[in-house]
Parts: sequence; structure tokens; C-alpha cells
Amino acid sequence: MLFSVVSNGDLLAPTQPDAVVPWWSFTKTVLSAAALSLVRDGLIELDEVLPESSFTLRQLLRHQAGLADYGELAEYHAAVARGDTAWTTEEMLNRLEASRLRYPPGTQWRYSNVGYLYVAQLLERLTGLSLEEALKQRVLAPLAVPHVSLARPGEQLGGICRGVMPGYDPGWVYHGLLLGTLSDAALLLEGLLSGQLLPRSLLQEMQTALVLGGPMPGRPWTAPGYGLGLMIGAVSDGLTLCGHTGSGPGSTVAVYRCAHAGNSASCAVFSEGDDQGAVEAAVLSHLLDVLVIRPGS
Repeated sequence: MLFSVVSNGDLLAPTQPDAVVPWWSFTKTVLSAAALSLVRDGLIELDEVLPESSFTLRQLLRHQAGLADYGELAEYHAAVARGDTAWTTEEMLNRLEASRLRYPPGTQWRYSNVGYLYVAQLLERLTGLSLEEALKQRVLAPLAVPHVSLARPGEQLGGICRGVMPGYDPGWVYHGLLLGTLSDAALLLEGLLSGQLLPRSLLQEMQTALVLGGPMPGRPWTAPGYGLGLMIGAVSDGLTLCGHTGSGPGSTVAVYRCAHAGNSASCAVFSEGDDQGAVEAAVLSHLLDVLVIRPGS
């Protein structure tokens, strides 16, 4: 596994080489941060009903908007496995019957990539910029990770980054797929959660988690939850991790921050394959080492 760690804002030596990798669903954390910057600037309110349906931005960011997810479609998985070109957004939404909400917004929780597609569209609509330029201006440049890029639909990623199935079309990630190093991922999360981008009130909103259940077999979570673009929860060592895990055809990435006894550390881990539990356990191990925490200490 490759990894990189930031301790109290300082980048420790990353695993070499510090390769460019797909950030998969850690992209959602960046999208959420950008959307909250719109709230910060008075361009939208968190609980404002959006034109797409009867849900709000908060409900989109927390996966409580009532939306289905294209990962539920067997034909989606078959097309990805064949190496097909991604469907257009309109075709995907039609196949999914995405306009039909599966539950009243705010009453349940259901992970949905479609919700973050709407977040990406909102960013473009309110900024008048392309998604990549909006993310650069609102998150990547302010947090000093300007070399992170957005994969382009139809682009062959094999010569650009590690950990992507040959022939995979990044257009299948409808909310956008960021590519970057693990160091940049850890630095971004540390900067974001230490208050370098958003005011304290919005950062608290972002980290207010809906608890989703109890211990998860094969994964370190004892009380998993979800905030606004953040997976948040207690883990087996009594700590709370905050960040995001993501998988796609070929690899898994997990990026988390932990604060303890006045210190903080952020860690990003990448592995080929789809074992999310193993990657999350590696993140936790590195954070425990850096923060000098062990059971009973």
C-alpha cells in the first residue's frame, strides 16, 4: 500500500514514489467543500430547496435527498466491466428513473452518487465556471493543492495515474473524478478540517454526522456516520475519524483525519483492489503511530 501522512499541518515523508492516483469518492469531500464555500459567500443556503426536486443542498450532501444510485443498475456494472464508453448523463438518469424519489427527503439515508452529480451541476450553475475551474478556485488553490486535476470523460487514465482498470472511462463517475497524489489528499483534508477554508459554523455543519449503525464486520468502524461529504465515526481505538473512503475498478483510497490531545494528523492510503476495510485499517494504524496512541494509553 502507498500512503502519505500530515502531522499538525506538516507533510511527513510519503511512500515513494508519491504517485498520482484516482481519488474516487474522496472527490465528494472536495465537492462538498466547494458547495459550502457557496454558502459561505451567500450564493445559496444549506436548507434552500433546489430546482431539481424537493430536496435541499444539505440533504444532497448528506445522502438524504431521496435519490437512487446508478450503482443499483446491473447494466451499469456490465457496461463498466466491458470497458464501454460511459452513457450520457441524460441516459443514465433516464435508465435510473432518477426523477422518482425513493423516499421523502430528510426521512432516510441512502448513498447516492446522483446526489453529488447534482452538487457538481449546482457548482457550475452558480459560479458560471466549468466544474474543474470551480473546484480549483474554491478549494484546490486556497488549500494549496493546485496540481490536482479532474479526469475527462473518455480519457485513457493508464498513462496518467495508477490503479484504474484498463479501458475504464472516467465518465462513469458522473459527479467527476479527481486525480492527485496521496500527499495532496492528506494536505487538503488537513487544511479543510483545520479551518483554512470555511468558517467555524460551516465546518461544524460539515462535521455533524448522522449515525448510521453499529460495528461493521471487517472494517474499523464501531459507530459509522455521515456528515456533509464526510464519512465520520468512532473506530475500535475509541477515536473519531473524519474523511472519506472510495473505490473504483482497480483500486481503493481512504483519506482520514484524527485529532487527539491537541494534535492532529491526516493520512491517505491507496491500494490496488477493493478491500476497503484493509485500507481503512492501514489509515488508522498510521494515525495511531503518528499521534502516539495505542490501546490503554
